[in-house]
Amino acid sequence: MAKSKFEYVRDFEADDTCLPNCWIVVRLDGRNFHRFSEQHEFKKPNDDRALHLMTKCAQTVMEELEDIAIAYGQSDEYSFVFKKKSRWFKRRASKFMTHVVSQFASSYVFYWKDYFKDQQLLYPPGFDARIVLYPSNQNLKDYLSWRQADCHINNLYNTVFWMLVQRSGLTPVQAQDRLQGTLAGDKNEILFSEFNINYNNEPLMYRKGTVLVWQKVNEVTTKKIKLPKEAEEKEVEVTRTRTKVVPLHCDIIGDQFWEEYPEILAEDS
Repeated sequence: MAKSKFEYVRDFEADDTCLPNCWIVVRLDGRNFHRFSEQHEFKKPNDDRALHLMTKCAQTVMEELEDIAIAYGQSDEYSFVFKKKSRWFKRRASKFMTHVVSQFASSYVFYWKDYFKDQQLLYPPGFDARIVLYPSNQNLKDYLSWRQADCHINNLYNTVFWMLVQRSGLTPVQAQDRLQGTLAGDKNEILFSEFNINYNNEPLMYRKGTVLVWQKVNEVTTKKIKLPKEAEEKEVEVTRTRTKVVPLHCDIIGDQFWEEYPEILAEDS
């Protein structure tokens, strides 16, 4: 870069380098998504189209950006965990946030038509993000456990709330008053006794959210090749192993998940 007398303005830039040897978590949230979901007629309490679109966008982020070890999403939020030893963009917080948000938001618009085929996108969605650093593996596991616990609490409430509105004919205010002060057991009892719904049988994606991990998968493709002493090409199946971002709907609060995927927390992952 050429030198000039105006370069002094760079001294005003704040140093936002993330501390070394810490997990970098970028948590992205939809901005004013309550209104956005109403305007675009999302199904309540859960819209599979919206959830799968969020996951597709998160997969795109992981595939396009470097050093993301795991991601977790629910509703209109996704958390992206960058490796402790990542040197991506010299660990500048602003770079992590802006790259994640811009990639996610553009993907949301780009893939919208694949999931909402009959619903026109009325206006651009907005997303914001924050960065939090976690120094230990246990801190990170507790953070992800917190987000999954939040998923369960919110989904249980929303499931009962919308059943009261849609099937019992209560107004939103009446449903809110009915649920005020209730515990998880009370909500489960309402679902079972009044709507014959066992909450434990609800889809795992609703109750547990979505975990994105890197996995080696075998892909079978068809390829035309010309065999020796053969006049014509023949189609043969070719199996290739590649690493892909795979969505899981499982418990991450207990130890089983981390025992199955030890490479996520490995120092040399």
